[in-house]
Amino acid sequence: MADGRWTEPWGKTDGEETHHLAHHSADVAACFKALVRLPVIRDRLCRAAGRSLTMVDLARLAVLVFLHDAGKLHPGFQAKGWPEAHGLPPRHGHLAEGAAIFLRGEPPGIAASLYLDDLISWGLDPDLLMAVIGHHGEPVPSESRAMDHWDPVPAMGYDPVAAAVVMGRMIARWFPEAFVAGGDRLPGRPAFAHLFCGLVSLADWLGSTRAAFPFVSRLDPDYLLRVDVTARDIVTAVGLDVSALRSLVPDDGGFSLFSGRDRPRPQQSLIGRHSLEDRLLILEADTGSGKTEAALWRFFQLFAAGKVDGLYFALPTRAAAAQLHGRVQAALRRMFADDAPEAVLALPGYLVAGEHRGQALPGWEVHWDDDDGRAEGALLRRWAAEHGKRRLAATVAVGTVDQAMLAAMQVRHAHLRAASLARSLLVIDEVHASDRYMTEVQSHLLSLHLGWGGHALLMSAPLGSVARGRWLGQGAVPAVDEARAAPYPALWGGKASVPVGLAPADQARLTSKAVSMVEIPRWSAETAAGLALEAARAGGRVLVIRNTVAAAVATFAAGRAAGGTSLLLTVAGGPALHHSRCAPEDRALLDRAVETALSPEGRVPGGVIVIGTQTLEQSLDIDADRLITDLCPVDVLLQRLGRLHRHPLSRPDGFFDPVCQVLCPEGGLERLLTSGMENGLGILRRKNGDLVGVYRDLSVLELTRRLILTHPCWRIPDMNRLLVESATHETPIDALHQDLGAAWKKNRSDVIGRDVADAGGGRAIVLPVQTPLASLRFPGDGERIRTRLGAEGARIDFAQPVVGPFGTAISGVTLPGHWTPGTWNGDELSPEVREGALRMTVGTLVLGYDRNGLTKHNGLS
Repeated sequence: MADGRWTEPWGKTDGEETHHLAHHSADVAACFKALVRLPVIRDRLCRAAGRSLTMVDLARLAVLVFLHDAGKLHPGFQAKGWPEAHGLPPRHGHLAEGAAIFLRGEPPGIAASLYLDDLISWGLDPDLLMAVIGHHGEPVPSESRAMDHWDPVPAMGYDPVAAAVVMGRMIARWFPEAFVAGGDRLPGRPAFAHLFCGLVSLADWLGSTRAAFPFVSRLDPDYLLRVDVTARDIVTAVGLDVSALRSLVPDDGGFSLFSGRDRPRPQQSLIGRHSLEDRLLILEADTGSGKTEAALWRFFQLFAAGKVDGLYFALPTRAAAAQLHGRVQAALRRMFADDAPEAVLALPGYLVAGEHRGQALPGWEVHWDDDDGRAEGALLRRWAAEHGKRRLAATVAVGTVDQAMLAAMQVRHAHLRAASLARSLLVIDEVHASDRYMTEVQSHLLSLHLGWGGHALLMSAPLGSVARGRWLGQGAVPAVDEARAAPYPALWGGKASVPVGLAPADQARLTSKAVSMVEIPRWSAETAAGLALEAARAGGRVLVIRNTVAAAVATFAAGRAAGGTSLLLTVAGGPALHHSRCAPEDRALLDRAVETALSPEGRVPGGVIVIGTQTLEQSLDIDADRLITDLCPVDVLLQRLGRLHRHPLSRPDGFFDPVCQVLCPEGGLERLLTSGMENGLGILRRKNGDLVGVYRDLSVLELTRRLILTHPCWRIPDMNRLLVESATHETPIDALHQDLGAAWKKNRSDVIGRDVADAGGGRAIVLPVQTPLASLRFPGDGERIRTRLGAEGARIDFAQPVVGPFGTAISGVTLPGHWTPGTWNGDELSPEVREGALRMTVGTLVLGYDRNGLTKHNGLS
């Protein structure tokens, strides 16, 4: 005789207990209802729909959400939770099976019981159906076998038609508003279906949270009445309902509250005075001018006005994100005191919420460093932090731009990410650092985000007019003289064709500096080290920024060989340098050491040398007496100059005035037209036809070099616009080609061709929200689709933390993007430890890790 407990369908099980399918469906529908009660989410959904949504619309959408797991009625799915017995059907999934019910209307008894005719009369179409059925992260392809094996299973007493009848009764009982006569057809815009899909996924994640929705195996006809309240509670607990927080923020954004300063800086005032109706802004300002605080101010203003419910701060690198996270959390603490939300660090391999860290446990559980004895409800506030796919749903999150880009790409859970992000202010910092592939994907992300009513702020050092026009969607590029005349610092809005410059009073308050620019016509490691040692021995704090890790490591070695070890940056009792190929835990040590060595406060007499790469340009509050840098494009060079004489400080003799020594290749750049890439400049042509390089456009580099010669004193920021346009605008580039000949023009054509290919690659994999969802199929590569070209690659996790070269326990390392580990299957590793250095084999790579950072066994690459 059949066990009576298997006659009712289950929706969730842990192998012992079960949760009735109608209950789980109600959990998810209730969470959807709670989400769309929130004004910001409701606004985004209405914008995507192209009209207001009525209570009848929302009730009918909730019915669709309730049916998201209807395919679980299939006996082959139910069998996954049954004890083994004779006569069980073949195993089935539930996604294609659910699609078959509503697309084909079969089995007829099930489709009729689930109100298929009513759904069709409401406007159910394949797109809305796919939005519901695709809640596991991607569109669901049809499967012919989904129609098979729907027969009753006498051995278990289970009849799918009878189960569907009961589900149908609950629909009529729990959603009576959906069945009123009349009402408009549900929205049919593709963009609406895409956003709805993401909200269904978000509701499913929430409704699957067992801490909020404990299992109830036997059907309770009044179940939804209870879980409607529970759903509203969990939406508040996890930080999606921020109404209580919003009441704590002054209407003007409370600048003095979160910043701790009475008066904003001139560049910050541009943000503070700007209309909240302008949903896309670009803030151009120098490093150290307070762009981070400006972004926070914009967030708090929009938050207070009820236009956003969250913030995602996107940085170019993991290290920059990790460093900024603490600053953002401190600002939240100043604004909200004990009610402050915990900023989530949205990085792969990290479990960080506010000041607390978590450790992943089996079964998707997380142990937090402060959760001993705390109530489960108190830990729900870290729900978004506990899973990488949910982090964009945090009230405040800081992470890499890659994580935001995944919301706009054809990868699993893109819709979840995009819908979660839609409620937040999206801040993308250092957009000047984006290559064409990244720019294409980020531009699509902005289009998607703004199209749903979202808000975005892009921040940059001075952008060339060509790049800025691309971000703003402006086709025409101004003439070079007009471009040079544009104000700087400036705020550009999506609704205006002209920028907002500083008011005269703010312009008068602007801090400026006159930097002596010196070309050094050689750039060997010995040259760089020699210049640095000379300045440090004279008492200066010296910053050396090389274009590549290889050059930085070689300069570090040259400095030690020349007897300068005592002058080099010291970490854990020994010399160190700063670049991206270090474990995250060590990068935190290095960041703190650099900020101490080049701190604007508490400076003690004596020279010091900090050697590193582009990582020293990003998000570190450092102030050098002397800057030594490789030649790089003018906008990047201006970014580096932001670390030189950043504050008005007392300086050692000989360093009263800022000096930047720019290392250039011996013999000039012309030889790189044919010899390939050197120290990051030029193009390396790979056998597969790819053109790689850090700074590939030799024309821009040559114009930058000439600016150093023709303008030996750069007045910052007064000359920034002149400098950038003089090296990046097409008019001076064309003039350079006329002067130097066809080989230079060919190099630029090759670069542009590569950029066009990169842009095409970006367009090919973006999430097409104007394409009907039912016709969309994601590529099979999933998240292997590159979110950026040539940057951070695979994360190598260690089986157990090991003590690294700086004396701290490290949990893993991240490979550069162009280091391919071959046959490595993603397993955790146990590196050998030899005299403070690590050695490990990752697929086909043999790697070492010591004070120089991560290296290949046969040297750096």
